[in-house]
Amino acid sequence: MTTPATPIRLQPGDPAPDFALPADDGTTLRLADLRGKRVILYVYPAAMTPGCTTQACDFRDSLQALTAQGLTVVGLSPDPVTKLVAFKEREHLNFPLLSDPDKNVLTAYGAFGEKQNYGRTIQGVIRSTFVISPEGRIEHAFYNVKATGHVAKLRRDLGLA
Repeated sequence: MTTPATPIRLQPGDPAPDFALPADDGTTLRLADLRGKRVILYVYPAAMTPGCTTQACDFRDSLQALTAQGLTVVGLSPDPVTKLVAFKEREHLNFPLLSDPDKNVLTAYGAFGEKQNYGRTIQGVIRSTFVISPEGRIEHAFYNVKATGHVAKLRRDLGLA
């Protein structure tokens, strides 16, 4: 699959691109399996790196409050499942992590493509978060999010306590 130089950007109301990806628990998780739930799909570049660890632990520590608001959290990266398993165990993560090594789903969500990294233009994972409605539509698409403080900002943007 050819990656566009400028990734697509999903907008509120767009159908969330469907997926069926391997999860850290050995199962395959499909977006269709989550129908009827409001989902936070957050995309991070690489497990076990400082920024991604900060962000994952922030979601872990906020999971109870997010769940209380009816949200289901799922993490997505291009890492192999074995790395996701180690990451989840090391950081005691309490939500599913999905593997997209071919980057097809990342590309469909506009979360892989050209980005700036220390002043250089490179191809890579664009740290992003998507809120998907129970009907499978994009409610919010946040691109180029910061790892630190992201969950607090997300909660403010969603009007959650």
